[in-house]
Amino acid sequence: MTHVQTGTILDTILARTASDLNSRKAARNRDHIEALAAERPDAISLHASLSQPGMSVIAEIKRASPSRGVFPTAVIPEIVAEEYIAGGASGISVLTDEPFFQGSLSDMESAAKVAHAAARPVPILRKDFVMDSYQIVEARAFGADAVLLIAAALSDAALAELFSVAQEWQLDALVEVHDEEEMRRAVALGATIIGINNRDLKTFSVDLATTERLAPLAPPDAVVVAESGVFGHVEMQRLARAGAHAVLVGEGLITSGDRAGALRSLLTGSPK
Repeated sequence: MTHVQTGTILDTILARTASDLNSRKAARNRDHIEALAAERPDAISLHASLSQPGMSVIAEIKRASPSRGVFPTAVIPEIVAEEYIAGGASGISVLTDEPFFQGSLSDMESAAKVAHAAARPVPILRKDFVMDSYQIVEARAFGADAVLLIAAALSDAALAELFSVAQEWQLDALVEVHDEEEMRRAVALGATIIGINNRDLKTFSVDLATTERLAPLAPPDAVVVAESGVFGHVEMQRLARAGAHAVLVGEGLITSGDRAGALRSLLTGSPK
């Protein structure tokens, strides 16, 4: 699977992802993964969940990041998922990359058990560096309802193939962009959920103006998700004015001592 050459950080991550993927393929062949995926109940639509009136939040379960290191907080996926659901999350993103984010497929499966059994079932997004169709089937097998496809990491052909495979496995695809050319590619692909990453994947610096610049270029029927740089209701309002329908928030929630309260505060602007 070819990927687009970008900055040093992303290239390093993609190289490690490819190596780890080869190990997983050797340990668990595709037929086995497909059998597990086929046994899963129908996926929950992330698109529908994010299309409700008002701004929505995809709350992220993550243990670390390349820019911040390991977060000084205990992360038990089942408990965090319960907290996010209590706070009003419309989706839960789970980092499954281990080398750089300390995540795992087990984390996602644990969160999915809680999210899918909730009184208001919440869809699970696999957040990883997807570069091979095996990872999409793997996502379905371990409880994902949607997958992240990063335009910066994929050629046009690879992006189109992975988008098609996601559809085959009834998974929504959140196609992530961070400049005008990548937005053009997402639109041409027919993406219905477009994530605008305010973090530059070459430098890892964050600028909310990225969403303000790119959101107007999205199709009117697409759900626009602003990613990175959201820590409070002020940013939520700014991004809503820019044309975003939802935000994806990781560090600002996972490090909170009251995650449900922090999420409610994001959504309403009221104190926790």
